[in-house]
Amino acid sequence: MALRSIYRGLRRNDSRLCSYLHSHATSFGFKEVREDEKSQMVGNVFTSVASSYDVMNDLMSGGLHRLWKERLVSKLNPFPGMKHLDVAGGTGDVAFRILDSIHSVAHRALRDSHDDNLLGETQIFVCDINANMLRVGRKRAHDRGLGDDKSLVWVEGDAEKLTFGGASMDGYTIAFGIRNVTHIEKALAEAYRVLKPGGRFLCLELSHVELPIFKDLYDYYSFAVIPKVGELVAGDRESYQYLVESIRRFPKQEKFATMIEEAGFQKVEYENLVGGVVAIHSGLKF
Repeated sequence: MALRSIYRGLRRNDSRLCSYLHSHATSFGFKEVREDEKSQMVGNVFTSVASSYDVMNDLMSGGLHRLWKERLVSKLNPFPGMKHLDVAGGTGDVAFRILDSIHSVAHRALRDSHDDNLLGETQIFVCDINANMLRVGRKRAHDRGLGDDKSLVWVEGDAEKLTFGGASMDGYTIAFGIRNVTHIEKALAEAYRVLKPGGRFLCLELSHVELPIFKDLYDYYSFAVIPKVGELVAGDRESYQYLVESIRRFPKQEKFATMIEEAGFQKVEYENLVGGVVAIHSGLKF
């Protein structure tokens, strides 16, 4: 009887293990979870932090995230009439900068050509899997007087399964988002698919610091300070603990560059900012 109970117990455990292995494991911060759980868990994080996301970015980076995004957009070289996709861009921070840059370029050009047709054809698609983040972005657009701007298109969508046609975009950006997808290689493949030949891929992401003393300080700040600030400001320590852990699980700069090349991109390069706290990776589709 005792042996039969043990056998049943082993069968139950084997069944659970097989179920876990069949669904495949992936990381959620430092935890291992099933792939089919991760997207929901990440969604819960961003639903929780959406309303305080921009304030927390300012606090966590000392406002430097604004300069990092400006650097990202400067590498893109936006132009009037372009079709651009900004993924994981729900709050609109990168999209607004791209649009500002295009209007600046257009203003200089229109003094000579007086032709605003290209400006009217510009479309910046802001794609995010989280409806709450998009809601924050739309409100920010309205507050900036861009609520009726036809150039901004808000789309709820998955970076791994984009609904846009192949070779339809002049540019693709993703800022602080790719480390949250379940399959980075699938997101990169989709980025390559939707870009036109000659299109540029740009990724701004928190990365890895190698200088020993700076790394120790950065680790202390990340694990001791950021979750505490999240608890005090956003009332959510766990979400910011995950965000810190997800940075450490993200591939290092060289490895990520290799992944971009394997997706088909050429002329892949990266630039470290603040000693590798963040990195901007870029690649071209030929």
